[in-house]
Amino acid sequence: MCRVSLLAFWLCCVVPSSEAVNPGFAGRITRKGLDYACQQGVATLQKDLLAITLPEFSGSYRVKVIGNVDYRFYSLNIRRFELPHSTIEPMPGQGVRASIRNALAEMTGCWQLKKRWLKDQGSFELKVDGISISVGLQLGRDGAGRPTITILDCNTHISNVDIDISGKWEWLYNLFKSKVESAFKTAMESKICDIVRTSVNSKLESHLQSLPVTTRIDNTSSIDYSLVGPPIATSDCVDLDLKGEFFSNTQRTPAPFPPPPLSFPVDPDRMVQFAISTYFFNTAGQVYYQAERLTSWIVDDMVPKEIKIRLNTACFEPFIPQIKKLYPSMPMKLRVSPSSAPFLSISPESISLAPSVDIQAFAILPNSSLAPLFLIEVTTSVSAKVDVNSTRIFGDLKMGRMRFSLKHSDVGIFSVQLLETLINFVTASILIPQMNARLAEGFPLPLLDHLEISNPILQAHQDFLLFASDVRYE
Repeated sequence: MCRVSLLAFWLCCVVPSSEAVNPGFAGRITRKGLDYACQQGVATLQKDLLAITLPEFSGSYRVKVIGNVDYRFYSLNIRRFELPHSTIEPMPGQGVRASIRNALAEMTGCWQLKKRWLKDQGSFELKVDGISISVGLQLGRDGAGRPTITILDCNTHISNVDIDISGKWEWLYNLFKSKVESAFKTAMESKICDIVRTSVNSKLESHLQSLPVTTRIDNTSSIDYSLVGPPIATSDCVDLDLKGEFFSNTQRTPAPFPPPPLSFPVDPDRMVQFAISTYFFNTAGQVYYQAERLTSWIVDDMVPKEIKIRLNTACFEPFIPQIKKLYPSMPMKLRVSPSSAPFLSISPESISLAPSVDIQAFAILPNSSLAPLFLIEVTTSVSAKVDVNSTRIFGDLKMGRMRFSLKHSDVGIFSVQLLETLINFVTASILIPQMNARLAEGFPLPLLDHLEISNPILQAHQDFLLFASDVRYE
């Protein structure tokens, strides 16, 4: 809970940016989200304030006739600390100001009074109300793309302190009650800001500096999600622009295409918004294509049983007459690899892909070696629509007609038209319906532990997907 609250405060602290680097991934917390983040941060602060250790107060006061009387207040215990009203307001050009008003605290403790000829002790109750706390926070970005946070100022004001003393000599204490109350007030005003500074410097700042800016996905790739510029605050929201780029673990090279601009309206009805650019997806495709990780092998066991065309030379004889003579009744194996890196396009209408794939067919000889048969290039178009609810993501696929062209043959020249027609029929009548049935069931959203979302939407915009929702940490 502490970590989430600290991150919530980080999201609330911003400075304007003059950099013009387009992100691959953008996050936004709206005014509604800022209010929730403020509640979470204040909850953490309230716990810290309950743990305040106040020093004992001692001194002496001159009473007419009696002379100097020594007093001591000790064993101070805070039993209640409430922060009922809190706000976060942007400070253009600097960051944000977090303010708390009308807070109150109650505590108990012991008192002791000494004079050469008298000694007394007892208990007291202390009530402090009208506490106001104002903290200016500035957030930036270091050279590695990690966030930085600085306290610009901290001010605390206490309107009223009231001490209720019980004991035989309480009338004597009441003679200098105002002096003790003033000492309490000064100490608490200083102590509260000390707690705030410690919470920000020791907890929040150190946690932010420990945040990784890259994540290793597998042996092939990692993701860079460092800040490309300091967060930007407006009156409606806080924007965070992240690199959002896949890169190779072997040798990192610049992507051969720039990220497109991301611009989307603020949704005041939802706490957070996330924009995922085509750059994010296409750098992934580029990295895995260059690493040859998109190549796959297909054998007969992988073909759905509903499909009558099996991967053996006997089934391919109607399309390739020569194959039976050269490789009679032998199993086949297909190597499927893209002829170029996949490139995803996103528009308000759909998510689309126009893949070009090379299919190299082999016959599996009795000694398990492979004999090349033919190489076919297949081009097509695929479009998808996606949707979400609070726990799952759903989709629907449409596939254009596949176009076959024979690039090379080791079993003589043959026409691919009949094979193309049959494969298109099988794909449209069996494979796509099966895939859409599974997509209609949905897949679980990758949510953090203890995090719930509600009121979600997922929309396709020009060059990016936009996800927005309310969030709740349990």
